Amino acid sequence: MTKKTAILYSTIDGQTLKICNEIVAVFKKNNLKIDLFSIDNFNENVANYDTFIIGSSIRYGVHHEKIIQFIKDNKQELDKVKTAFFSVNLVARKPEKNKADTNPYVIKFFKNIDWKPTITEVFAGNLDYKKYPFFDRIMIQFIM
Repeated sequence: MTKKTAILYSTIDGQTLKICNEIVAVFKKNNLKIDLFSIDNFNENVANYDTFIIGSSIRYGVHHEKIIQFIKDNKQELDKVKTAFFSVNLVARKPEKNKADTNPYVIKFFKNIDWKPTITEVFAGNLDYKKYPFFDRIMIQFIM
């Protein structure tokens, strides 16, 4: 039986999707089966996969609500397969916050959810100031 992996993601500005596409490329280069799903288009069963990867970006300090709800709704199935979770957030660009056990968003996420994936990772997000209106740019720079 061929092993199957799924990636389920949420993205706001596209950085999480870019990371997912890189993961998919590595799998395909190694002739491994992988399916990629947006949280908005997922209608499969977790049990159809041997490995399940979930990626979520941060917006206003929290991971995507649909990802959180998906994990809560599918915890029993997720606990039966190998799982990975990765967070994409801007503070991960700082060396002291770029690991799962030092990233405040990941720490907060796992304090508030009853799920422990097999692997947890953190990736730095991307902030393209030019695409935001002037006021939003100033506010983001002030926050950062």
